[in-house]
Amino acid sequence: MDVRTQDPVDAPERPVVADSWRRSLAAHPRREDAVVTDVLDDDELASYRESHALARVMPVIEELLVQPARDSGILVAVGDADSRLLWLGGDASVRRRAEGMAFLEGADWSESSIGTSAPGTALATGGAVQIRGAEHFSPLAEAFSCTAVPIRDPRTGDPIGVVDITGGEQAAAGHALPWLRAAVAAAEERLRGLAKAAPRTTPGPRGGGNRAGAGPSAGPAVLSVTGRDQGILRAGARELSLSVRHSEILVLLAGNPRGLTAEELAERLYTQAVPPVTLRAELVRLRKALDASGTGVRLLSRPYRVEGLEVDSMHALALLERGSHRQALGSYGGQLLPRSEAPAITELREELSATLREAVVGSAAVDVVLHYLRLPEAADDLEAWRTALRLLPPRSPRRAAVVAHLERLAG
Repeated sequence: MDVRTQDPVDAPERPVVADSWRRSLAAHPRREDAVVTDVLDDDELASYRESHALARVMPVIEELLVQPARDSGILVAVGDADSRLLWLGGDASVRRRAEGMAFLEGADWSESSIGTSAPGTALATGGAVQIRGAEHFSPLAEAFSCTAVPIRDPRTGDPIGVVDITGGEQAAAGHALPWLRAAVAAAEERLRGLAKAAPRTTPGPRGGGNRAGAGPSAGPAVLSVTGRDQGILRAGARELSLSVRHSEILVLLAGNPRGLTAEELAERLYTQAVPPVTLRAELVRLRKALDASGTGVRLLSRPYRVEGLEVDSMHALALLERGSHRQALGSYGGQLLPRSEAPAITELREELSATLREAVVGSAAVDVVLHYLRLPEAADDLEAWRTALRLLPPRSPRRAAVVAHLERLAG
């Protein structure tokens, strides 16, 4: 779609902005339709902020950005990985003016909500973005300029949020981006230090903490297995791609911190009996791969167990048990190892998917339901799509897409 055919007068020139307008037009056929309709209430916002990883680095952001921005014509915003604004600070007069475009704590500022803006576009592209005046897709935001930089989990490299400065032209001036990048780097360094100081969550059989010689990663490595056919193991800058079988083994051992015997592990892995040497060979290959990876993950035996590892599927399930639906969705990339036919993995996959779906559909939070509907497993979930339609405000621009999807399901 060529944005110039939609709005020849105001069409943006810079490629990053033009691409964002194309995405925005897919969600909002008219620019006037791009308005924020989804804002968390005070209680839900307070609970979400308290549990969010970025709460731990807000003192850094306060010192480096918020305090200098007071009385400077700059508003500082910190949002989550879905571009929902969680904290605002800085110039009070700019904050009052920005309320007119619903630039509020708890508001959804993703491209699907408001169109092109620095917070939403930075997360959509994965890189730093500056948006000036009329480059904003929504006419409501044209009076402002902004700069935003994603903030990443230093262990996995995945975005966990975004830091934005908004105001007049100075918010997208030449010095704004280096200033913001320096603050984000300091915040990420603080996260890295907190991760190193945190105790392991999967101790060995004697409940010990970190072991000497465990490798260069002082915090636990993270195994990503949701929405992936094969697992990816990350620890800082180190990354290891795993086979399906090795991914299955690590998931099962991480879920059984006391360990599993060879017989117990084989029963969970294979659909039929296999010679003992088959499993032993897999474990030998896995141990060699882990030892060479530098991730600090250790495969131990008698019984078989794993140290220094977190798994995204287990993290998502723990968040669901605590009622943290949004964070659980952020940790969940899709079904657990969807190609796996291992009996125990199949059971875990079904349990996690069912638990997530039940929590989301029953949450009565439209943004949570809409996030869930972006997952491939939700494409044919008629009840979930009907729930989204029921929860959306009558004038929400998102209703048209939900209605169209429901019509395709009915057809």
